Amino acid sequence: MVPAELRYTKSHEWAKMDGGRVTVGITAFAAEQLGDVVFLELPAVGESVEAETPFGVVESVKAAVDLNCPVSGEVIEVNEDLTANLELLGKDSYSSAWMIKIKTADDADFQNLMSAEEYEKFLEEEGSH
Repeated sequence: MVPAELRYTKSHEWAKMDGGRVTVGITAFAAEQLGDVVFLELPAVGESVEAETPFGVVESVKAAVDLNCPVSGEVIEVNEDLTANLELLGKDSYSSAWMIKIKTADDADFQNLMSAEEYEKFLEEEGSH
């Protein structure tokens, strides 16, 4: 079960809108698929990010995967606790394992993301569940 208040991408990132700020992370499904994460590269505060383009990289013992941004905007916060404690990704994907916060100019990108229900259906169709 994925949190209903979040929106999702087909590349398994989640986004939470709070005013003009969007918090971004990866889903529990993505964390599970990655296994033990050994490296995480995130953008710096002040960097511009574009929807549907990579904003960072996560590496595990299994693979290196681009992290795709769900919305466009400016990075206003980076989760330093996560980069120091990579095991949080597998334990708490939807809260303490958030990756970046973005200030976005408009919410059109966010509105185009999948709802929790759509994401769960997507996982089923992909044979991921």
